[in-house]
Amino acid sequence: MLSRPVHPRGHELTAAATYLGDPHPLYAQLRAEEPISWVEDPGFWAVTTHAGVTRVSLHPEEFCSARGILVEEIGRHYDFPPTMMHTDAPAHTRYRRLVQPGFKPSMVKLLRDQVTATATALLDDLSVDEPVDLVSALSVPFPLQVIAALLGADVDEWETFFEWSEVSIPGASDLPAEVQQAKQLEMWEYLSALAGARRAHPKDDLVSAIATATIDGDLLSEAELAMFLIQLLVAGNETTRNLLSGGILALAERPEQWELLRAQPDLRPRAIEEMLRWTTPVTSFLRTALTTTHLGDTTISEGDPVLMVYASANLDEAAFGPTASSFDITRSPNPHVSFGVGNHFCLGAALARMEADVILEGLSHKAPTLSVAGTIERSPSTIINGIRRAELQLGSA
Repeated sequence: MLSRPVHPRGHELTAAATYLGDPHPLYAQLRAEEPISWVEDPGFWAVTTHAGVTRVSLHPEEFCSARGILVEEIGRHYDFPPTMMHTDAPAHTRYRRLVQPGFKPSMVKLLRDQVTATATALLDDLSVDEPVDLVSALSVPFPLQVIAALLGADVDEWETFFEWSEVSIPGASDLPAEVQQAKQLEMWEYLSALAGARRAHPKDDLVSAIATATIDGDLLSEAELAMFLIQLLVAGNETTRNLLSGGILALAERPEQWELLRAQPDLRPRAIEEMLRWTTPVTSFLRTALTTTHLGDTTISEGDPVLMVYASANLDEAAFGPTASSFDITRSPNPHVSFGVGNHFCLGAALARMEADVILEGLSHKAPTLSVAGTIERSPSTIINGIRRAELQLGSA
């Protein structure tokens, strides 16, 4: 049997307590001492370097997604993929060809006025007289209202969408397991009905465009469309929400960076990339080795699960230099892996960047100063780098 290097702290990658605090020291130690290490329980390789994560991502012929993308899914078999992220070629190629036109940058640009109106309404309600919880007041409702509009749903239903989204992320919700399962079923039934309605009676919205899109006569089935809508609802809001929560918190903790961004608005694109790197909204995803292969000097056996720790890769000094552990909105280049790499690169990347740009532009006018004013509560999720509460003071002058 092949020897598998085990790091004594590797198991902390799956511990909720790790993410309630600061996981950066753990990542640094793993990269330095055992960048590719075996975690005995439940049994997977942890890849913590930028080069390693990129290597796994760019070789789907060696590392597949269909056997699960979360540690919780190790050993599980799906008769029908729960998301497009759980597929490989040729199924994955087909899905992307059918839905990608709705997310190309030119289409996203058409949404900017609507997204700006949503952001403006929420920003106008933020207090500058007393501390405000950034999460509940802005970063939760904003992307959910955007997603609701994209779905052609009632925007006032965003709180229900929030509940559905939270129960879909392991560790994100405190509700009892049976309640979470019931809400997941509610979400599936709602989105299946929405998919069927748009297929039968298309409207001028994204769902209808995807529901009626065909390539060589092929189109998504109603079940496939519902699957994609779940992914849009959950991934589309969770990532943007935590990009905004973590990124704006990072700016509030570094007043000089916020002052620089307000003085030089042309830095916003770089600032957004640094927020993506620093927060890494999706902490990690899993792949499974399809054949015996190698990562560096480490032999990976066929069938071994491999966890790509994006959050560690985004802090790797080998990729980002000696300032990798610092938040710097002027950083360039910035080869972060927060949207993934390769054929599973996030479909909603352009939308997330645009949403962040709209919020930063509006917030720069609303709050000349930002500072931490109270409680910062992090999520115990081992998958999503989330913040549940962040009390900030928005200064009017």
